[in-house]
Amino acid sequence: MRAANRLLAAEDFPIGCLVKTDQKAIANAKRRGTELSTRTNDQCGDGLIGRCILPWIQATNGLALRCNNFLGLAGKRNGLISKDCVFLGVDLDGNVKLVFRKKLLHLATSGSAGTVIGPVDRFHLYHGLQYPDKHSMSTIDPKKLRSQTWFSAKEYHNFARRANLLSMGFSREIFHGKPVIGICNSFSELNNCNSHLRDLAEAVKRGVWEAGGFPLEFPVISLGEQFMKPTTMLFRNLMAMDVEESLRANPIDAAVLLCGCDKTTPAMLMGAASANLPAVVVTGGPTLSGNYKNQPFGTGTDGRKIFDLYRAGKVSPEELEEIEGCMVRSHGHCTVMGTASTMASIAEALGMTLPGNAAIPAVDARRQALAEASGRLAVELVAANRTPRSIMTWEALENAITVDMAIGGSTNAVVHLLAIARRLGLPLKLDDFDRASRRTPFLANIRPSGKHLMEDFFHAGGVPALMKELLPLLHREALTVNGRTVSENVSGATCHNRDVISAYDSPLNSEGGTVVLRGNLSPNGAVFKQTAASAHLCLHTGPAYVFENYQQMHETIDSPDLPIDENTVLVMKNGGPKGGPGFPEWGHIPLPRVLLEKGVADCVRISDARMSGTSFGTIVLHVSPESAVGGPLAIVQNGDRITLDVANRSLVLQLPDQEIARRLAAITPKKPHYTRGYGKLYLDHVTQAHDGCDFDFLHAE
Repeated sequence: MRAANRLLAAEDFPIGCLVKTDQKAIANAKRRGTELSTRTNDQCGDGLIGRCILPWIQATNGLALRCNNFLGLAGKRNGLISKDCVFLGVDLDGNVKLVFRKKLLHLATSGSAGTVIGPVDRFHLYHGLQYPDKHSMSTIDPKKLRSQTWFSAKEYHNFARRANLLSMGFSREIFHGKPVIGICNSFSELNNCNSHLRDLAEAVKRGVWEAGGFPLEFPVISLGEQFMKPTTMLFRNLMAMDVEESLRANPIDAAVLLCGCDKTTPAMLMGAASANLPAVVVTGGPTLSGNYKNQPFGTGTDGRKIFDLYRAGKVSPEELEEIEGCMVRSHGHCTVMGTASTMASIAEALGMTLPGNAAIPAVDARRQALAEASGRLAVELVAANRTPRSIMTWEALENAITVDMAIGGSTNAVVHLLAIARRLGLPLKLDDFDRASRRTPFLANIRPSGKHLMEDFFHAGGVPALMKELLPLLHREALTVNGRTVSENVSGATCHNRDVISAYDSPLNSEGGTVVLRGNLSPNGAVFKQTAASAHLCLHTGPAYVFENYQQMHETIDSPDLPIDENTVLVMKNGGPKGGPGFPEWGHIPLPRVLLEKGVADCVRISDARMSGTSFGTIVLHVSPESAVGGPLAIVQNGDRITLDVANRSLVLQLPDQEIARRLAAITPKKPHYTRGYGKLYLDHVTQAHDGCDFDFLHAE
């Protein structure tokens, strides 16, 4: 079959353009001798899909027409239509995606034939459904697949492994010679943030099957922030080891990493960095916004405020119980810019997710669509051999820090990025964060630093829209997991609500969210979220009131005779990596009842602990070295005066050097919390906060 005249050809259009067609175009094509039909059926044979598009492609070397109801007809021969053409599916708008001779074309359903209407940005970029345009299954040599060393040799164990795959109901044809895509799943019913990841894994599998891969799902430890004691941070490194060793030990060619809750995302990134197999991250997304009496509110941030009102007798037990039922309205992680949302945004800024991943709500259908696209991408990663270390470069880390500053991200991002950098062998330091903070404007008006929630951030344009504003500060040519640069990914993004995402030249604050403090109280540094602090307390000197540990604080914080006022600096010791143990989120010391009853809304608080990213207040955290290893915080006594000067990045204990030295010399080591098992391994090898709190033996050599 040949066409008398070529109607449209791939070379007629720029790569990535959107081509519109209509019924008139179909009629014209028929008159020119191309046999076309808008009918579809379920037959796929000899390169035909429903006998409608491919005959014309073969006859004209061009693409311009769309076949109705096209979805789901591309599962034959690894998604290949012909040696030149790969069908990639249909997007939510009904537009066909095809790779033809290594060119990605988008075919729409209406308009004038051959009309080029510009780059596909809103769906293609913002919602993250980006498709491989450089490689396909036809470029993968099965003999070079890592997984085939498990299955394709002629030894007994290869035979036995194939037999055991068959025992699960797979046919030989379904896996032979195909890339194995591991779906690393942190699902758990003890982790409500990740409780939907089984469903998300099914969407990933659809994408893998469609692209011609062989998906195999496997579990790793899940860290449920709300339920694990003493803290999930104690087990972040254990999860990272689980991810690394599972990827390394199994017949996996590439991986899709499913995560969401606070520590699960950095643990996945750390494990992937160490294993260095091709991988793409898919986070679970934020929960639906809470709503009480028609007032939206967020988990953690507003929950703490409400509970303080309950402690002060301003919210009744009955009201509190009613609020419980409407605060967390679906599965997914916290819907404020807490640690989970921050780390999802950082994973996207690092280039390890498809664009648009971070903010799509957990229950939004587009979360499933993105997971499916990530499954397709994982197959392409095998062909491209695009590994985490080729993506998470120094430039990518700097991009991630810049985004973290612009979103007013969780202070926990600092310790997690430091740990990721150590896995990559990159010399990231605390001072790099402070330099980024001084040059990066704060743009995202999201709680706890602003007034909106993650759903609003998503509808406003999400991370791509924010990164477009930040392009003057970003490494635009940094490679991302989809094979495109940062600039290519975000240049088409649009902000739809300037009250949520401010323009670069009209920021909410001229500096970023997190700053680094130094002084004789924190020789190795401390962190402070200035965008969630009270401005009048950012330059403050006051007397210390000291809690020796969390237990003492918890038992006495509501004492009616606590000898403090609004000028007091509350200090809590033994909350660090070894002192906690595990570096728990104890740093958000509750406001004492004696202050709440006076209407005091904030006071300066200092500890060597972390705090939840959903928290707020004038709170100094991660004081390093920690008190449990003899850091200066250990010697603070009631009445000692402390000066906090955020503008000058200073935290000073107002004592003579000789007195500080005398007190430090008198410190006696405490008995370790653990003498056996994982706890002992943790205490023996965990590093301090300024170094990422990873195990020293897991750093890249």
